[in-house]
Amino acid sequence: MNIRRATNRDCNLTKELIFKILQEYGLKTDTQTTDSDIQDIEANYNDRNGIFDILENDEGSPIATVGIYKINNEICELRKMYLVKSERGKGYGKLLLNHAIKQAKELGYKRVILETASVLKEAIQLYQNYGFKKYSPEHLSNRCDQGFYLDI
Repeated sequence: MNIRRATNRDCNLTKELIFKILQEYGLKTDTQTTDSDIQDIEANYNDRNGIFDILENDEGSPIATVGIYKINNEICELRKMYLVKSERGKGYGKLLLNHAIKQAKELGYKRVILETASVLKEAIQLYQNYGFKKYSPEHLSNRCDQGFYLDI
């Protein structure tokens, strides 16, 4: 397994991977708002004190994504943490979450927030097991109905 930083050369591959997983759960894609950030990974993540990373299997194929998106100097948002179906249940979600939280700390953030949808039961269980607490954000993206935060 290899976690690497994504660049704009990865935008199409990232979009395909994420959209396939969203469709699997019956969640809508939205390139105009919620998913517009992955059309320019470098500007939206890497160039503004965030990260967008891809987890590759031993053959070099992408199997997961995760992003840390700057909200302000103390708060970041965990975004686009998706893992392909064939690799779920193997501990890669926890690996990615640990990686993202470590990156958020190194970038100087004090709190990580996230939005998710009820149908993503495995992810919600992972977040809660990690210590994320439920809260009601001022705004939720169109496909999300829950918010969580973790002070780090």
